[in-house]
Amino acid sequence: MSEERLTFKEMCAKFDVTPRTLRYYEYIELLSPDREGRSRFYGPKEMARMTLILRGRRWGFPLETIRQWLQIYEQEGNEKQMTAFVKLADEQLRDLRMQQAELAAVVKELEDLKSNLQTSLKGE
Repeated sequence: MSEERLTFKEMCAKFDVTPRTLRYYEYIELLSPDREGRSRFYGPKEMARMTLILRGRRWGFPLETIRQWLQIYEQEGNEKQMTAFVKLADEQLRDLRMQQAELAAVVKELEDLKSNLQTSLKGE
């Protein structure tokens, strides 16, 4: 059974990314498709990498961090990569919790202002 391979256009559609995004990920060496002439083909490895890239972006990791994390697998294997991810995840969770607390404070401040203004409007 042959490996599934996607064209550039199919890869964009499958992962709902723009051609510009896909080309940029190649430019910064997050992805390395097979090339046949001017055509690019993405196999299972590149599709798995794209899944990880998009998850990392969704979780707020910078592309450089994602690139380094993907390189760990290539150079040192799965266990080192998982260990590195646990550390990165701890750091990111700490940052997200701080952002969450800051956002909660801003929401409360805005709610209080809105409530005070509504009270003022009713008093007139």
